Amino acid sequence: MKKKLPKEIGSGYGSQRQRRGEISRWLFLLSLCLLVSSLAFEAHAQGRTISGRVVSAQGEGLAGVTVLVKGTSNGVSTDASGNYSLSLGSGQENGTLVVSYIGFTSQEVPIAGQSTLNITLQPDEQTLNEVVVIGYQTVRKRDLTGAVSVVNPEESNRVVANSVAESIQGLTPGVTVRNSGAPGQAAVIEIRGAASFTDTNPLYVIDGMLSDANSTINTNDIESIQILKDASAAAIYGSRAANGVVIITTKQGQAGPARLNVTARFGVQQIAKRWDMMNSSEFAALQRQQFENSNRPVPPSIVNPVHDTDWQDEVMRIGNTQDYNATLSGGSESGTYLLSGSYFTNKGVLKGYDFNRGSFRVNTRGKKGRLTFGENLLLTNTNNDAPAEGNPFYDLPQMLPVLPIQGPEFVDPIYNPEGWAIGTNEARTYAWNALAVSNLWQRNSNFAKMVGNAFVDLKLADWVSYKFDAGLEVSFDHITTLRKIGRIQYQRPDVPSSIGENRSRFLNTKFDHTVNFNKDLGVHHIDGVVGFTTQHVTREETIASRDTLAFYDGQYFTTIGAATGTSSAGGGVPFEYRNYGYLGRVNYVYNDRYLFTFTGRVDQDSRFGEDYRTGFFPSFSAAWRISEEEFFQNDWVNDLKINASYGELGIVPFLTSWEFVGFANTAPRAIFGTGQTPVIGGYRARLTNPDIRWENRIVKNIGLDASFLNNRISLELNFYNSLSKDALLVDLPLAYYLGNLAGNPAVNAGSIRNTGFEIGATYRSTERDFKWDVSANATTINNEVESVGNRGEGRNYIQTGITRTQVGRSIGEWYVLRTDGIFQSQEEVNAHTNAAGVVIQPNSRPGDIRFKDINGDGQISDADRDFAGSPWPTLQTGAQFNASYKGLTFNAQLVGIFGNKLFNGVRQVLDSYQNTNFRSDVNPWRPDNTNTSDPRIGVSEGNPALTQNNVLGSDRWLSNGSYVRLRNIEVGYALPQTFSSRLNVQNARVFISGQNLLTITDYDGLDPDVVGNQDPNNSSLRIQERGFDAGNWPSNRIFSFGVQFGF
Repeated sequence: MKKKLPKEIGSGYGSQRQRRGEISRWLFLLSLCLLVSSLAFEAHAQGRTISGRVVSAQGEGLAGVTVLVKGTSNGVSTDASGNYSLSLGSGQENGTLVVSYIGFTSQEVPIAGQSTLNITLQPDEQTLNEVVVIGYQTVRKRDLTGAVSVVNPEESNRVVANSVAESIQGLTPGVTVRNSGAPGQAAVIEIRGAASFTDTNPLYVIDGMLSDANSTINTNDIESIQILKDASAAAIYGSRAANGVVIITTKQGQAGPARLNVTARFGVQQIAKRWDMMNSSEFAALQRQQFENSNRPVPPSIVNPVHDTDWQDEVMRIGNTQDYNATLSGGSESGTYLLSGSYFTNKGVLKGYDFNRGSFRVNTRGKKGRLTFGENLLLTNTNNDAPAEGNPFYDLPQMLPVLPIQGPEFVDPIYNPEGWAIGTNEARTYAWNALAVSNLWQRNSNFAKMVGNAFVDLKLADWVSYKFDAGLEVSFDHITTLRKIGRIQYQRPDVPSSIGENRSRFLNTKFDHTVNFNKDLGVHHIDGVVGFTTQHVTREETIASRDTLAFYDGQYFTTIGAATGTSSAGGGVPFEYRNYGYLGRVNYVYNDRYLFTFTGRVDQDSRFGEDYRTGFFPSFSAAWRISEEEFFQNDWVNDLKINASYGELGIVPFLTSWEFVGFANTAPRAIFGTGQTPVIGGYRARLTNPDIRWENRIVKNIGLDASFLNNRISLELNFYNSLSKDALLVDLPLAYYLGNLAGNPAVNAGSIRNTGFEIGATYRSTERDFKWDVSANATTINNEVESVGNRGEGRNYIQTGITRTQVGRSIGEWYVLRTDGIFQSQEEVNAHTNAAGVVIQPNSRPGDIRFKDINGDGQISDADRDFAGSPWPTLQTGAQFNASYKGLTFNAQLVGIFGNKLFNGVRQVLDSYQNTNFRSDVNPWRPDNTNTSDPRIGVSEGNPALTQNNVLGSDRWLSNGSYVRLRNIEVGYALPQTFSSRLNVQNARVFISGQNLLTITDYDGLDPDVVGNQDPNNSSLRIQERGFDAGNWPSNRIFSFGVQFGF
């Protein structure tokens, strides 16, 4: 029975949700209008025509070359064969053509009245040396002395991704990415392991603005991604760089005629793997065995089930993604522009989960004499709908097939008028009805953000310039939570309808003053930057809720003002800090052989007390280019460089604005003295730590960069050793008499060491028609805790549930009971004794799990826990293969993780045999079925042996987390120019792709790419319970089709 659901009316949740989703679409439509009008504005008057072909030194036609009349914006781009045809304006017949192309030397060719000009471009050796952004400065990649990885956006944009972090998985060594398939959910990223007990998020710098690259940024706008991994590269960001730095540079316009590029992509997605659960008849048969084994009567509803509900079928659906992008760019020698608009929508694979994003970007550059100026501006709006509570991937396999979705027997006119089914006394389950939750308890999050910066750059001399950069980020988040009347879980207290609102505003401003210098003095080269930066961050939040919504004719009035209940709440937490930074970097190169870099930054942060508000973060690095030495001359080595670096970095992971400030409150009145006079007292509400300071990370790195065989082969090696000191801990034991009601203060007491080895290699073919390249990377990570502070009684560990973080071991290793098979007979039970002859499990029977008595005290308890593996992989890998033949392209990507163990919390519940459905392949022990790893089945109530079998945290639930995944395959075809011209487009391409097509793994859960504990109120659990699978949303399998047009 499925009843029509009540509607929402007024200016409340339902109508607001529709309007919020329309904002993203309108933003994209506005972008399209501006792009089309700008394109029309760029049209030129027709006049005389000049045409020709642009080729390389080998005679190969070059596509996409800009051919521009000097001093104007009149120009075109060459087609796929290198041909061009340009209509000249009045007086341009005797002008000059400027021909430019990335990787080649630009040429200026006089027109001189000619109607045909064929042009040959020569490779630009300077341009071929890749330029990278390293923070307030750009340098040639060959001149780097630190560890910097460069991600090609062409590679990362091939996947459908919610965030930048998700798009770069497997593309570069040293970077670990763990994904979630939930719409709008950003991935978790770690650079060279965990440097903190509480936070692993790197610093994101987008066009110079310190911001957040979450699901609000359009990955198609990205021009380059650089990842700063060691202290030499990252120290310029000082106190915020200990977890690494991700620098994102967005696309800019190029001088030439207006170019309009449009991309549309549509995809369908599904859950790659589901739990294989029993149907109602199979469930009834095993339930009968369960009750009979315990000499209990079998409930009638189990014996003759009326319903046969596949809960996964009912909640899961074929989802889809739509991604539309349009970019208009162009300009002249005096200024360029880029306008882009995008609209992305994701209909989730579970009912009730939807996400959409609309964005509009404007990037401009201008030049006047010695002055260069410009801005980067992004407007974005996201809308995310999801159930407010519950975990479908935890609840769905537990729901019993004998229960309907809705039924008249579940109707309660007051508290469950729609009859949503939940567990009963006979068909008992405590899982949430996921369909009921998605209909009764929804959260809508509407997030709007404007982020950008404007700059002026004044060239003071040929070798020195001053730059002023002002940045602004403003965001508004409006979360509305609606709870309708209805039941969602067995024995959950009935609640009235309610509505809650959370409104927050975030403001981030920064001002940078920098001076860059670059000077050559014979064989000496020196460049660098010095500067001063300020940042001011504020966040305001208002929270309100109230129950008992007005209800009329099946409709809810979804505004707080229309609620009539007496239960209401309100609150909000302000947040504010300021940071001042003084920075400098000097790079010195002698004769292109010996390279030295010194970087230093002084940061002052208001979140610390006066004695610890200032920190200094220096680094030094050096490199030796052996290939330039006279004694090292051979034809097959093009470049060989070794480098080493040392430096210090800082981080402030989770501090509030006043972490170093204590609070006191008034206490209830107490009676004192002979007069028995009531006196108001006081008490300490919160202990504070005035000595709180930066977390500090000391990083050492030794590396090698090489290229061989005319740069066909490139190799990158790095060995790193980092020590995080003064890591913040919040669980150090304190005496109760100190008075501390607001939680323990943060203390700089921890220490973590990460060591590892990184390798990346690429081979590029040199064939003319059939081109291909292959690249691979691998990373080893060794994580070791060196200190957890003074915890008293000789304790050198932190216990969090089934994990233990102990000195000398990695963070959050599994600390569980150890099992030793299944008792096959009563004689085996009796023979399982300790050294004193005490039977260790006297209540057990044949078919029960045998546990190891680690401490030898003759009983099984928490004291018998032991280390059973680590959630941290010992090796992670990635590989990419790209091939093209004329207009046909093929790309494939693999990722691999090896050496880690995961804890399957869902299977722990399913195989408890209690209050849950059963896996279809479960095989309980019986006297005639002893060749199995599943224990006997029975009703555990009052049976301690069965309870031990079912619920104890043991190595029974640990599984090998290693996997190899075919992450993406894409096949594309660029249409021939003759066909494209018929469509009135300059170029056209179609492509199809498959994502997460195959995963090879022994993991017994849905997805080994497990994010871990996702408790929103405890960020440290994401690190200390890293591999805990409590129903994490698995990565989706996606098939997509797309088209690209260039005008």
